[in-house]
Amino acid sequence: MEQISVFDIFKIGVGPSSSHTMGPWVAAGSFLKEVGDRNIITIHVKLYGSLAKTGHGHGTDIAVMLGLMGYDPKTIKTKKIDRYIQKVYDLNLLEIDGRYTVPFIPTEHIEFIYRNLPTHPNALTFVAVLENGETLEETYYSIGGGFVTKEGAENTEEDTVVASKFPYAIACEKDLIKWIEETNLSISEIVLKNELSLRPRKEIRKGILEIWETMKACIHKGCHTEGVLPGGLDVERRAYRFNNKLLNGVQTKDIDDWMRLIQVVNPSFSNVVNWISCFALAVNEENAAFGRVVTAPTNGAAGVIPAVLMFYMCFYPNKGNKDIIRFILTASEIGSLFKKGSTISAAMGGCQAEIGVSSAMAAAGLTECLGGSPQQVLIAAEIAMEHHLGLTCDPIKGLVQVPCIERNTMGAMKALTACQIALTSDPTKAKVSLDNVIKTMKETALDMSEKYKETSEGGLAMNVSVRVPEC
Repeated sequence: MEQISVFDIFKIGVGPSSSHTMGPWVAAGSFLKEVGDRNIITIHVKLYGSLAKTGHGHGTDIAVMLGLMGYDPKTIKTKKIDRYIQKVYDLNLLEIDGRYTVPFIPTEHIEFIYRNLPTHPNALTFVAVLENGETLEETYYSIGGGFVTKEGAENTEEDTVVASKFPYAIACEKDLIKWIEETNLSISEIVLKNELSLRPRKEIRKGILEIWETMKACIHKGCHTEGVLPGGLDVERRAYRFNNKLLNGVQTKDIDDWMRLIQVVNPSFSNVVNWISCFALAVNEENAAFGRVVTAPTNGAAGVIPAVLMFYMCFYPNKGNKDIIRFILTASEIGSLFKKGSTISAAMGGCQAEIGVSSAMAAAGLTECLGGSPQQVLIAAEIAMEHHLGLTCDPIKGLVQVPCIERNTMGAMKALTACQIALTSDPTKAKVSLDNVIKTMKETALDMSEKYKETSEGGLAMNVSVRVPEC
C-alpha cells in the first residue's frame, strides 16, 4: 500500500508548476545522483508529451537546467533565477552540479517532442556522455504534485515513504472510516500518529509550521508586489490593488501587523469574501512569477489552501499553531486519498485533479477546525470535488496564468461553501461518499479528451487569441 506523508503532499518549492517545473527539476537532481562522481562530457534532455506542449510556458526547460546545475527548489534564491539562466544562454555553458561546465546550447540540447510516451504524458529523458565514453540514459515521469518516478523503479521522489509501515494503513475513505470508528480519533489525530512512525513530534510540528510560514509569506509578498507577470500575456497583478483597496491604502510594517489590520478594517461579509479572493490571487501570481510556493497539492492550485487557512486565521477564533497543524494534517490525508485513488496530475486528469483536489483538501481542513465530525470532514471534501468534476486544464499559451490564477479563487470559495453545507449535514443521510467521487473523478479523467489535459490544445487556450513573443 502506498504510504504518503504530509510532507509529500505539501512541498516547498518554486512555481509555476509542480508537474512541469518542480517534477522535472527533481528528476534532474535524481539524474545527477545516477551520474555520481563520473564527469559528464555532453548532455541532452528530451521533453515528451505535455512537458513539450506547455513546457516553455511552465518553465520546464528552466527547471531542468536549474536542476542539472544542482540548485534545490526549496532553497534557491528565486530573485537570481533569471540571472542563472541568462548566464547559460550567454556562455552556452552549463555548470553541472556546481562543479564543472559542459557545452550547452538550450535550444539544441533541450528537445521538445510532442508525442506521449506510453507510461505518462509528462515524461523526460536525460542522455549524457560520460568522460569514460559511456552513455547514461534515464527516463523519468513527473506524475503530479512534484512526485517523480523513474522508468523501471517504483519511486525516485526522496520524501516518499517506502521503508516503514504506517500504524493506520489507508488506501481509501473506507479504510479511514474504519480507523475513525475503531479509535474514536479525529482525522488529524490519525494522520499525526502515522507521521510519528516516521519522525519525532517536534520535527513534524516544525515542518508543518514551516509550510504555513511559507504560505503566509507568499500571500504577503503577492499582496505587496505590483506589475505585470512574465511570459508575454501581459497579465497584470491584481492582488496588490485588491490589498490596497481593502486596507484603504494603509501601510503596515510586517506580516503580523498586516494580518492584525486585516482583522479590524471593515470585516464585513463583502470584504471577507474579497480577502479570500485576494489571498488566492496573491499566491498564484507569485507562482506564475517563479516565486516561492507550497504545492497544495500542486503549484497550479497552490492558492486554494493558503487562502482558506488565512481566512480562518484572520476571521475565526482559533488556537493558533495547534489549528494550523490540524488543518494541514487533515488536508494532507484528503490529498493522499485522491493521489492513491485517482490522480493529482492535470496532464492525466485535467484541472479537476488540481483545483478540485485542493478545494476538497481545504474544505476538509476547515471543517475539522470548525468542529465538524470526521464524517462531516469527509462530506465536505466530497462536496467540494463533486462540483469540480470534469474541470479542464486549458492554460493559454501554456502559462499558469489564464485561467489558472482565477480558478484558485473559485476553488477557495467552493471549499468554504462545501464546509458550511457539511457542518449542517447529517452524515448518515449522505448520498455520495468520498470514495464514490474519487472513483468518478478517475473515470471522468479517463473519458476526458487529451486536449483538455494540460496541452493548451483545447478550451480557452484555443479560443482566446493572444500574441506572445517567441522565446
